[in-house]
Amino acid sequence: MKHYRQEAGMNLIANFAVLASRRAIFDLPVCDLGWDDALVFINELLSMPVGQTSISFVNAHNMLQALNDEEYREILSQNLVLPDGIGLNIASQIAHGSPFPANLNGTDFVPALLTFMELPRRIGLIGGSRAVIEAAAANFRRHTPWHEFIVISDGYFDKQDPSVVVSELSRQKLDIVIVGMGTPLQEKWAHQHIRDDHARLVLTVGALFDFVSGSVPRAPHLVRAMRLEWAYRLAHEPSRLWRRYAVGIPLFLYNVARYRFSRRAQIMKRSEVGTARQD
Repeated sequence: MKHYRQEAGMNLIANFAVLASRRAIFDLPVCDLGWDDALVFINELLSMPVGQTSISFVNAHNMLQALNDEEYREILSQNLVLPDGIGLNIASQIAHGSPFPANLNGTDFVPALLTFMELPRRIGLIGGSRAVIEAAAANFRRHTPWHEFIVISDGYFDKQDPSVVVSELSRQKLDIVIVGMGTPLQEKWAHQHIRDDHARLVLTVGALFDFVSGSVPRAPHLVRAMRLEWAYRLAHEPSRLWRRYAVGIPLFLYNVARYRFSRRAQIMKRSEVGTARQD
């Protein structure tokens, strides 16, 4: 069943956000704002009187998933997509001649956004195990005590019948919903079930709750500054992540190059057709 926003095409705020400042990666618009501008822009979206913006943090792995999952790709095309990681920078360098101005990964950006928001907000959390999400909520409260954090549900509810979770979203009158259930499940679920009247802003954040709760350690600050946290994670979880990086990164770069040269060929072909018509 389609979400009513798909039927009506009324997600005007998200459309505005996507069009505001972007560059295409695999023909998918990705926000190219710098860190400070992104904070200001997303904070302003909360003050809009109507509509809802869904924000996705997309890395090279997610982009490959989008190439093979039409539903996921369509949802991302309606969301505000923020660039996460060195893979997106390489893709931008190849396709547009420069990297993205900032690495807007959810693990760093979401806590910064919560700090940047001076007005108190009601923020609902969905995802992770019960212990993880409760610990994440407690740490969020310590980090930004002027906001109110409400655990709506862990991630182990009935996905086929989420009526209890949806009812709780309706009851809580939230400003923001943060969903951490893994990609692409979290984007699809949020798109189908989180309505405009549930919250003005929806953030789909992957493993953020694991990091905020402390159950998964972050890389040292210097490693993160060098944008090498992926290498740190690979060293700590080789059995789970080796395929993503050893196979996924070369495949991603191959597709970046393929898209770059196919687009150049299309432009040249259109140019030749136009010249022939003039003759």
